[in-house]
Amino acid sequence: MNYGMVLYVLGWILNFEAMFLVPPLLCAVIYRERDGFAILITMLICLAIGLLSVYFKPKNKKLYSREGFAAVALSWLVVSIFGALPFRISGYIPHMVDAVFETASGFTTTGASILRDVEALPRCLLFWRSFTHWIGGMGVLVFIIAILPLAGGSDMFLMKAESPGPSVKKLVPKVRTTAFTLYALYMALTALEVVILLIGGMTLFESLLTSFGTAGTGGFGYLNDSMGSVTAFQQVVITIFMIMFGINFNVYYLAYKRRFKEILSISEVIVYLSIIAVSIVLITINILPLYPGMGGKAVRDAAFQVGSIITTTGFSTTDFNVWPTFSKTLLVTLMFIGACAGSTGGGIKVSRIQIMAKTVSKEIEQMIHPSGVRKIRVDGKLLEHSVLRATNVFICSYLFIFVLSVLIISLNGFDLETTFTAVAATLNNIGPGLSVVGPAGNFADLSLLSKVVLTFDMIAGRLELFPILVMLHRSTWTR
Repeated sequence: MNYGMVLYVLGWILNFEAMFLVPPLLCAVIYRERDGFAILITMLICLAIGLLSVYFKPKNKKLYSREGFAAVALSWLVVSIFGALPFRISGYIPHMVDAVFETASGFTTTGASILRDVEALPRCLLFWRSFTHWIGGMGVLVFIIAILPLAGGSDMFLMKAESPGPSVKKLVPKVRTTAFTLYALYMALTALEVVILLIGGMTLFESLLTSFGTAGTGGFGYLNDSMGSVTAFQQVVITIFMIMFGINFNVYYLAYKRRFKEILSISEVIVYLSIIAVSIVLITINILPLYPGMGGKAVRDAAFQVGSIITTTGFSTTDFNVWPTFSKTLLVTLMFIGACAGSTGGGIKVSRIQIMAKTVSKEIEQMIHPSGVRKIRVDGKLLEHSVLRATNVFICSYLFIFVLSVLIISLNGFDLETTFTAVAATLNNIGPGLSVVGPAGNFADLSLLSKVVLTFDMIAGRLELFPILVMLHRSTWTR
């Protein structure tokens, strides 16, 4: 284990976190909020530790697989702990565990909250809270790699550990150029949403916070009712952009390069959009009796919630906790499916669902024709055994963590619906669950132990388990 290089990466993480705190500090200056001092103090703490950590450059700057996984897992823990300091220092979230929960929920783009009154926060903290979504959406280390090389030719190990999906492919030959391209597309789409929301009547502050949450598929709102108070036009715009940010960013790169035939060959996107369309139709039909004479609103609410849940954004326009059981069950199912690989969304991912379905089909065919040879193909390409193995290990690890988390959360004594969906909402980076932790509730009443477990689930879910599991494995830290 190259400890010096891991410490070096963590130092740069803190330096960049100090830089990320500049916009909310400017927000405090613009709105003349004294709570900006909490942000300034946090900046100075991050810089002091970060600059000291990078001052002594390690002689060996090579990062291999285990260092990459460990560095990424530790980076997300560090960024969540130090990012919680503005809430703790300002006193708006007095308990550090609650503050870390809220911040980890932001960076992991989960959107689960312990705040009972969001509107009581000053604007600078509201800005930081939503900005963490945008930072974490594409990845903290991906952003750093786009600006400076951390480990020379070893940066790909960092990018593979942090980027979502069964596999990470470089858009272009150089890793740094790939990271830069991803963030350029990310910023362009975010800016487009900001402009459209401005045209639609939102203020600059509101459009920025909404776009941060949409782009990062996070879900922190600046109002207590999430997106229930915004106009119908704004809800439609947010719905479209949530679905767009749930699509593999390779699609946008191919569109930019005008390679449209290749886009049509990506089956994951077709399956993803098909699931959304079918779910909207089914839920609309199911909830129509709750919307007498308001069929248009029923369709809009159904589309918004389906887009919000499957992309793991977590915004809400209505309390879907009161919807019929069928609609709620379908939404919970979408929680597990998640968005496309290579997007900012969470969940198991549509591509993994495809691989599992093809694997089951292959095994059934093998039973029917034992002497036959069956190969699994995705988009016409033969699937490598390493991808199949990684998918199987992911599902096993996912189920183990999920069941263990549910058992621990059940000690709170809440109903099964609350317990089950609290874990589903955090491990899949959704945000709201059902019952006590539904869109009209929050996670404030859970015990400290439960919040620690769910914080772990949020980070593990965002990093898709493996970096956290590698970090916790004993052999990782041997020389």
